[in-house]
Amino acid sequence: MALDLPCDGEGACMVCRAVPYQAQVVRCGTCATPWHVECLSKPPESLAACANWQCPDCSLPEDEGAAVPSVAAASSSGEKADLIAAIRAIEADASLNEREKAKRRQALVSGGKVAVDKDEEEDKETQGKTDGGDDVLDLFDEKFTCAFCMQLPDRPVTTPCGHNFCLKCFQKWVGQGKHTCVKCRFSIPPKMLAQPRINSALVVAIRMAKTAKSATSGGSTNVYHFIQNENRPEKAFTTERAKKAGKANACSGQIFVTIPPDHFGPILAENEPKRKQGVLVGETWEDRMECRQWGAHFPHVAGIAGQSDYGAQSVALSGGYEDDEDHGEWFLYTGSGGRDLSGNKRTNKEQAFDQKFDKLNAALRVSCLKGYPVRVVRSHKEKRSSYAPETGVRYDGIYRIEKCWRKFGVQGFKVCRYLFVRCDNDPAPWTSDEHGDLPRPLPDVEELNGATDITVRKGSPAWDFDGERGWRWMKPPPISRKSMTNGNPDDQKSTRKAKRRGGNLSVRERLLKEFSCLLCRGVMVLPLTTPCGHNFCQSCLLGEFADKSFVRERTFTGGRTLRAQKIVKRCPSCPVDISEFLQKPQVNRDIMNLIESLQQIIEEENMDQQIVDDTVLEKSSEVDDKEEAILVEESNNLENRRHGLEGNSNVDILNAEVIGIDEKAATDTSGLLNSELSNNGTNVFSLEISAKRMKK
Repeated sequence: MALDLPCDGEGACMVCRAVPYQAQVVRCGTCATPWHVECLSKPPESLAACANWQCPDCSLPEDEGAAVPSVAAASSSGEKADLIAAIRAIEADASLNEREKAKRRQALVSGGKVAVDKDEEEDKETQGKTDGGDDVLDLFDEKFTCAFCMQLPDRPVTTPCGHNFCLKCFQKWVGQGKHTCVKCRFSIPPKMLAQPRINSALVVAIRMAKTAKSATSGGSTNVYHFIQNENRPEKAFTTERAKKAGKANACSGQIFVTIPPDHFGPILAENEPKRKQGVLVGETWEDRMECRQWGAHFPHVAGIAGQSDYGAQSVALSGGYEDDEDHGEWFLYTGSGGRDLSGNKRTNKEQAFDQKFDKLNAALRVSCLKGYPVRVVRSHKEKRSSYAPETGVRYDGIYRIEKCWRKFGVQGFKVCRYLFVRCDNDPAPWTSDEHGDLPRPLPDVEELNGATDITVRKGSPAWDFDGERGWRWMKPPPISRKSMTNGNPDDQKSTRKAKRRGGNLSVRERLLKEFSCLLCRGVMVLPLTTPCGHNFCQSCLLGEFADKSFVRERTFTGGRTLRAQKIVKRCPSCPVDISEFLQKPQVNRDIMNLIESLQQIIEEENMDQQIVDDTVLEKSSEVDDKEEAILVEESNNLENRRHGLEGNSNVDILNAEVIGIDEKAATDTSGLLNSELSNNGTNVFSLEISAKRMKK
């Protein structure tokens, strides 16, 4: 009888050498190997039998002594039975993920048995008892993997169908002319294809998981900061007229930091007495006026804050010039000037003359030569960048200017150009890294070939990287030339001792807190991720537009029906229209599975902790009962001793007249007896009556 052979890796039958159709292929229910039905000696009898059909290698022979026509005919039936039982045990083990199951099945097929290292099992048990950094990251490895690179998404982008990808992988896919999701072939909106938005909630969650793993493994890690919208500052615009468009007659609001306007570098906790945590990377504000209140960038309109002979402290990326190029960790910035803003041309964007290295452009040049740190904020007005926030203004950390030059811009006039490179100890808002920036080589800038007035720093920078302490001042920072608003000294002293929020929460609880709905502020239920990158509960988002239809019917006064008009439905967190997304909203299954897993683990931990607390309480009550019984027994013994000593003192009272002791001596004797009885733990009693009797 001919041997039964399966199909090879290319799908061709190893018996007839032909590639069978899909309908002619049956897969084993145990090992999932494809077999050509027509070449089998015993094919399945019906279609129903194909569901649980087992190949000749996995099925037991009818007679143990009979030969089995298969590749594994040389193996005994007992070994086959053990192999099949081991495979089924692996499949039934709920503690293993799919990757571990595949490894164990492969070990079975290659070696016949699964060799599980005891040390590995002990390590897993030890890891399970830790704070949960490793298992949280394992959850991400299972739930969040980019379909292209099969890794944790770097700068994750969420499609309207609820799938997550790396930003670069997604842009490469779109660049090939693909306009559908790679997983489900769901059509992606054109606006998202042109301008994908990074899912900030996933960025923070992945970074927290990596940070927790570094902490549990013993590595040094930075303290994670929670960026919450609680205790928001007073609005910068308070008047009724300021609420109208244009915000005329507006009040600039209170400054909440104690730094001078020419302060270089990050804003630390000691300079921010209101929240006592400093200005954190990734913190967002409603507009530039509110950004000014926290000192990240003081000018209301200008994109550069600085002095021509002193240096620049901060810049704002708001899409003011077409020449700007934003690559996240580095960007090319265009200087100010060159436009005709005379008269009422305050919003003129047309270049009228060449820019020069003067005024604010000279301030940036000074920071380049001396290597000063420059704070960078990005505005939602920068529509050409994938790293800009969807709404408001965001603080993105410290950058350093490496080079500056002049070249002809897009509009034909010379512009001043600056190469900014990020150098902050905190990770960028769009990355999932748990650490900050490391020194990186400068990017190749093609426009330097035809540039003029190139300026490169020759000496060592004032702000540089230290292998032990990270980015810091290597030289003394510039002394402020302006008066500083000093706060309360008691508040400044308390900021050094203030603890950041969230220190008492576990890693899983902190991670679960990040997956909160932007409407109800609770943990998301059936999460929906909009094309603009915001996350909501399904019920909250749909309930927000429950009273609005998608189109509005219109009729002419004469009775003629007009074309229906589309109703714009804007995202609750930004002005993006999400009406098309709301017609077929898809739940983000990855986030939902992760939330359910975290909630289940936290619930199990709480139950275990409750059992431990009950056990400790029961033992403490038993100890209290024993201590109370011992105290009662000691009290009874002391009472008996007191009565015995009292009786002995009242019997055979000394006769002062016989012995010749006077009243003073009798009183002294009474005091000695009282002291002795008190040292023995008995009640103090007096012998003054005996002294009086002796006197008589």
